[in-house]
Amino acid sequence: MKTASAILVILLGICLAVLLAACGGGEEKSTSTADRIAFQSDRDGSFEFYVINADGSDETRLTDNSAIDSSLTWSPDGSRIAFASERDGNSEIYVMDADGSDQTNLTNNPAGDWTPAWSSDGSRIAFASEREGNREIYVMDADGSGQTNLTNSPGDDLGPAWSPDGIRIVFTSTRDGDYEIYVMNADGSGQTNITKDPGYDVAPAWSPDGTRISFMPTREGNWDIYVMNADGSDQTNITNNPGYESIPVWSPDGSRLAFESGRDANLEIYVMNVDGSGQTRLTDNPAEDGVAAWSPDDSRLAFQSNRDGNWEIYVMNADGSGQTRLTDNPGADGSPVWSP
Repeated sequence: MKTASAILVILLGICLAVLLAACGGGEEKSTSTADRIAFQSDRDGSFEFYVINADGSDETRLTDNSAIDSSLTWSPDGSRIAFASERDGNSEIYVMDADGSDQTNLTNNPAGDWTPAWSSDGSRIAFASEREGNREIYVMDADGSGQTNLTNSPGDDLGPAWSPDGIRIVFTSTRDGDYEIYVMNADGSGQTNITKDPGYDVAPAWSPDGTRISFMPTREGNWDIYVMNADGSDQTNITNNPGYESIPVWSPDGSRLAFESGRDANLEIYVMNVDGSGQTRLTDNPAEDGVAAWSPDDSRLAFQSNRDGNWEIYVMNADGSGQTRLTDNPGADGSPVWSP
């Protein structure tokens, strides 16, 4: 069993990937916008954000500073990007236009602020903050105004994700002594523990229709992928494998989950139906493949791989065919995020 501090590190590391499932919806975008993939790279000495077309063309650097930029997430209409940055001496929530212009610090607080998550209509951003001495879930308007502590609990509250209808927020909390999944109304009322298990339950993500939630527990002694109804009922292990299974990502149509698995002695990307059937290995090489991101039309997946000696961004068809490297440089490129 991992320690609480180790779980926290895992949570902060995977929040971006699983929160993508909560960022669907919004207005219809042009094909050119929907074919953009943002990613993180340290090729210039520090982790910065880049964007690239899904065919590998027009690679563009979005941020340019010596601090760490992380937790990139697209607004639902694809016009803006929220992210966390340490450029002001501590982690703050920023927004910028999709071309990297107009980078603005929204939180402006001496404590750490992390993991921004857009509401489905793009009007609000939820995030985790340590300004009360422990991590709490806050919400603010998309311009940074109206910052409000929603959770106000003695434990750590992490990884907020909006329901697709914008009415509820799911998150992880330690207030009951271990990591559990909670749901609350968007105003912070009705906070309810929906997992209630002595093991660690982390990384919740809504299905696109808002009826179910995927999450990662350690109930069988290793990380598995579970799905439950939005009220916490019918909690089901859908991977049920002795290997390490993590980072489930809902397909935009809600019919499948992509995930990474260590069942083959190294990390590979799999896809399965939402009931756990049809588990299919998409990548097959001795290197590490992970952090999958669906294209808006369900037809492709972006992912990171070190099969060529360092981490690069790849795309493939949803059946695993046509695996193509998009980036090619000696730095580490990872955490792809497909524009809505």
